[in-house]
Amino acid sequence: MSAPLIPARLRKLIGSIGVMAVLFAWIWAFTSLYDHLPRNRFVHLVYFVALGMGWILPVIPLISWMGKADKPLDVGQR
Repeated sequence: MSAPLIPARLRKLIGSIGVMAVLFAWIWAFTSLYDHLPRNRFVHLVYFVALGMGWILPVIPLISWMGKADKPLDVGQR
């Protein structure tokens, strides 16, 4: 027996809330670490560029789960 499917609209709602939660946690964690960086503009530039683009890596599985298509309706064979 297979698990019940979650409708696409509900998956997108759950996924959107999950993406926002990950993003807020990411921002909080890495702005907190900012105080421990050396006072160097190049280090700051590399830090914020890397972490500004890096947040997407943890949410890729969540985004792909959100984008799954619903199972098509079985309308019988023609």
